[in-house]
Parts: sequence; C-alpha cells; structure tokens
Amino acid sequence: MTTKAIIGSRESQLAVLQSEMVKAYIEQQNPGMEIEILTMKTTGDIILDRTLDKVGGKGLFVKELDRALMDGRSNLSVHSLKDMPMEVPEELPLLAFSKREDPRDVLVFPEGMTKLDPAKPLGCSSLRRILQLKKLYPDMEVKSIRGNLQTRLRKLDDGEYSGLILAAAGLKRLGLEKRINRYFTPDEMIPAAGQGILAVQGRKNQDYSYLDGYCDRDAWIAGSAERAYVKYLDGGCSSPVAAFAEVNGDEIFIRGLYYSEATGKWITGQIKGAADNGAELGVTLAKQLKDDCERGE
Repeated sequence: MTTKAIIGSRESQLAVLQSEMVKAYIEQQNPGMEIEILTMKTTGDIILDRTLDKVGGKGLFVKELDRALMDGRSNLSVHSLKDMPMEVPEELPLLAFSKREDPRDVLVFPEGMTKLDPAKPLGCSSLRRILQLKKLYPDMEVKSIRGNLQTRLRKLDDGEYSGLILAAAGLKRLGLEKRINRYFTPDEMIPAAGQGILAVQGRKNQDYSYLDGYCDRDAWIAGSAERAYVKYLDGGCSSPVAAFAEVNGDEIFIRGLYYSEATGKWITGQIKGAADNGAELGVTLAKQLKDDCERGE
C-alpha cells in the first residue's frame, strides 16, 4: 500500500488551496498516509507582461508540473481544469475531476464602488471573455490583465480598472465571495471549458487507489464533453472558444461558442443528448457551429 504521496502545485494562494483540498480528501480516506505539497512557479506565472496567446497558451501553466511528475519528484498534480492544455501526454493521464464549484464568470468592482466607471477599462484575461463582454458592455473599453487573483484585485482596488471579470470558483474558494457584484448566466457569458473543476493528474502505471471515490461523475462527463468541443476546434488560450455542459441524470446539455478568425464573426449554439455520449455531442456541436459560422449563417 502507498504510504506517502507528493502533490505538485503552482505556488499561488489559490493553487495551493486547491491542492490542499485534494490532500485533505486523501488523508481523510487513507488514515496514516503522508501527503506533501511541492510548490513551483510555472512559466505562465512568471511571464505577466503579455497575453497568453502571445507567449504559448495554456501549456505554460503545466510544463514545470509535468516535469516534476515525469522525474518522480511528485506523484500527482492538481490543476484548474480550465488551465489544462487539450492534449495531455499519454504517460501523464488525467485521473479524476472534482465536484464542480460555481462555473460562472462574475463582475467585481473596486472596494467601495457600486457601479462601473466608464472612464476606466474593464479588465479581463481571455479573448473568450473580451468577445462576450463587447456584447454585454458595448461602450466600455476592455483591457487585458494578468497575474494571480490577489494581484488582479490589488490593481482593481488601486484604481486601474472600473471592474474585473473573474471566475466565481476562485473567488469562492478563497472566501472572497462578497467581492462579487454580478454573476453572468451561462447564456450571457459561456464559461471556459472546465471552469470550476479541479483536475488530478498522475503518472501512468502507478497505484492511485488512494484517490478512490474522489472523481465526480457529473463533472467528469461535463468536463470531458467541454474539452472534446474545444479540442475539435483546436482551441487553447489563443482562440476564444467556450463550452459549458450541464449534466442532469442521464442527459447532457452543452452550450458552445465558435469564433472565426478569418471573418471575426462568432456564434453560439447548443445541443442536448445522452450524458454517456457527452464527448461525441461536444464534437458534433463544434462541427455544426464551425460550419454555420464559416457559411455565414
């Protein structure tokens, strides 16, 4: 039986907290097992002066963690699923998805403010959000913002932005729910694939029986469907695609956003079907939206 495991984590407060959630589960289910967290700075945490699409996309947040897994310095990595590249090395499989936290995007004002200041930009970190924001706030300037959650909130409170668009999940996990001024429904702003889900990644041919029971069925089905949608469209951080799936018993409902780089047009659509066919339905919706958008429908 395994008596010790090391979890690899990014070193931000949120990343460590998320790793501690997995650590607590393993310790609770496996009394006497020793779990350590090994933190490291990833390239994505270091390069903050450019948007992700300019410096290599989502892979920047996982390279160092992957290397630690491969080298045997860690046994597990805990990631926000939305930060995971769509292609995962065969020797480093995804083992489990957590129960999903609130998947919505939210609007946060500076401390003490109750409305947006039109003289200052909205801050957000992804093309997916920028695209959908232009529809919701057509008169507002939107400016890119990078850095961990605390860094972004500090810039907001220092007066650089009139508001920030963030994921509800991170704010809630850090106990900052009171900072949220508005929740966007998935119809107003389709979340990123995997938003709100933690992914546990491991090394091939290792014993992970100590994780038994951790994986949430609905999150696994929804997250896999969303990733299949994005993967078909080859979307990483550089393309503003979005997918959000809801599982209700044996049924799945998937929303998707497709953006045509050739025309600058974007459309959204949805599909419903059997939950067991979630990944196939994700691909079907991706094909359909791509065809419709390219044909100009």
